Amino acid sequence: MAFVTETWLPSTDGVVTRLVATVRQLRAMGHQVTIVAPEPSPPVFEGVRVDTVPTVSVGFIAGGRPWGLPLPRVARYLDRFRPDLVHVVNPFVVGVAGVVAARLRGWPLVASYHTNVAAYARFYHLGFTAPAVWALLRLLHNSADLNLATSEAVRQDILRHGIRRVELWERAVDTDLFHPDRRSAAMRRRLAARAPDAPVALYVGRLAPEKGLDRLRPLADLVPPVNLAFVGDGPERARLERLFAGTGAVFTGMLQGEELARAYASADLFLFPSTTDTLGLVVLEALASGLPVVAADSPPSREMLEGTGAGRLFDPADPGALAALVARLAAPSAAGERHAMSARARQEAERRDWRAATARLAAAYRRVLETRSG
Repeated sequence: MAFVTETWLPSTDGVVTRLVATVRQLRAMGHQVTIVAPEPSPPVFEGVRVDTVPTVSVGFIAGGRPWGLPLPRVARYLDRFRPDLVHVVNPFVVGVAGVVAARLRGWPLVASYHTNVAAYARFYHLGFTAPAVWALLRLLHNSADLNLATSEAVRQDILRHGIRRVELWERAVDTDLFHPDRRSAAMRRRLAARAPDAPVALYVGRLAPEKGLDRLRPLADLVPPVNLAFVGDGPERARLERLFAGTGAVFTGMLQGEELARAYASADLFLFPSTTDTLGLVVLEALASGLPVVAADSPPSREMLEGTGAGRLFDPADPGALAALVARLAAPSAAGERHAMSARARQEAERRDWRAATARLAAAYRRVLETRSG
């Protein structure tokens, strides 16, 4: 199979995390894989060829994020590989070339929906483009034999917007890398700059307008104090550093691999203020690390956390809801509740293994191939 993706290494986000794990598992299962992605990706990833296209970025669109251009070379890359199936990941720009190439050649096509581009547009003063964005997404996704959504809530949402033939691509997490045993005294000292003995509330992800990070500002004024730590980078970093100046909030920049796993395991609470994410793999990484999760109430967060005992939801429209909830959970009297949530968090994560999730993805690929050949 050939993946044509809007984002790939060295970028780090939930889409890349999912795709990296999937490629590794497909290779372990004996499948041949190639990747087409935006520059500046290295030409090889663990034995898999990566062909790239030039990028363009516009400062006022998605914070200047680079987009791969849908050039004719995408079709040439695919012709050289001659895939049995093309999987276009989050089609929007370079993905257009992948969809067109697959359709013109009659190759089976799968598309997966990961980012609510239409919702993100309003955070960059482009809300008026939402109808056009949905029209493009319908055109691209309805060209596919099968569409995949990252949660049931998202599946229902894109069905309502006219995207057809949608199945669930189950969430998963690396439970070996992300583990409570990664807790580190040195990392905790790094994160607990405001008050060394106070709880650490951690955010991991892109520092961007659509993530709702301003909702965290009241936490910097809590008494007793809570340490705030931001792991990640993005177009809002400089503004957020000014917003949290003098509060002791820590901005580590981007962390990866074991260093990221130590950051999760060394915190006490995980904060997920976004209402626009379609899944939030960082929530699964936090759960695997034994972190109780405090998340903005949204359909994907509700789907992930309700009934697990591992998280608490707050009303994002109530300015005081998050601070009140964190203050209660961070209190010494809530230590037993946090401990119980931590145990349940790990139990929930252990149910979600990349090997099983990728086996079900491969089964979906086979159904597409059998339908087309039949």
